Amino acid sequence: MQSIKTESVAYRLVARLVRVLLLLTAIGLPGHTFAQTYPSKSVRIVVPFPAGAGGDYATRLFTPRLSEAFGQQFVIDNRSGAAGNIGAEAVARAAPDGYTLLTVSVSLAIGQSLYKNLTFDLARDFEPVALFASTPYVLGIHPSVPAKSLADLVALAKARPGQLIFGSAGSGSGGHLTAEMLKMQANINFLHVPYKGTIPAITDLISGQISMTFASSLLTHIKAGRLRGLAITSAKRSLVAPELATIAESGFPGFESGTWFGLLAPAGTPREIVTRLNAVVTNAGQLREIRDLLMAQSAAESLSGTPDQAGAYVRNEITKWRKVVAVSGARAD
Repeated sequence: MQSIKTESVAYRLVARLVRVLLLLTAIGLPGHTFAQTYPSKSVRIVVPFPAGAGGDYATRLFTPRLSEAFGQQFVIDNRSGAAGNIGAEAVARAAPDGYTLLTVSVSLAIGQSLYKNLTFDLARDFEPVALFASTPYVLGIHPSVPAKSLADLVALAKARPGQLIFGSAGSGSGGHLTAEMLKMQANINFLHVPYKGTIPAITDLISGQISMTFASSLLTHIKAGRLRGLAITSAKRSLVAPELATIAESGFPGFESGTWFGLLAPAGTPREIVTRLNAVVTNAGQLREIRDLLMAQSAAESLSGTPDQAGAYVRNEITKWRKVVAVSGARAD
């Protein structure tokens, strides 16, 4: 079995090298010259989520700026399925020429340990380009739950182990694993009920069928009084809901979670292309128009940084969630 795995890894490495050599041979130019002429045709960004999802929304904010800056169309290709793995696999196999890119999210980072038979490695088979945006989760509870703060909820969970019902968008989802991380750090237990999406979970929370959930789209219901907000999972308080304390400041230093989106390219994509793409995305993220639109979408904030910083961020997320998946025993639906 070990020899088969070793041969598989070696095959992927050789295949990637062959793709790069074929690309350079086909264009008949040194890599840096090719990068200077990039792009000479439209660029496809594979969004491995349905149209209208958070990753799709964020990508569509940035594509017009990319098209304008490069003088070519950046076209979105929604290729959803298997928590983003189908689209990611397609891009991992694409030519490393900058004409096929991938929108990456926290679900793909989680999937690296949640799915056992993936044909790609998020850290090895892609070049990090840039980060788009991040959105924290909000911990919301039904008003009937007698807790006014996170400390109250933790105390209640310890007094009633396994009685509070936590709903999530699905087993292995970001919200689910955020609750598992809280359980680990607070040494408490909830009864987990996975739903097929965020909306059904929120619907049952509002009706009182479940006690609590972590989601990025709860603020409207909290402000309307349908739910009670206890905390937010970002490292610092949100400008949209500054009254919500962070979990980190509520007794769990270093606690941070949320969904995030970025841009990757197939491994072997010329560095000059990656750097140019990063510069456009980073500059666009500083525009007031984009920042306001992101903030209006579940209190999302734009991110910035170099390709190396984006790569470090993705690797850290893979490591963080691998630990939570292992301890919780979470499985994909």
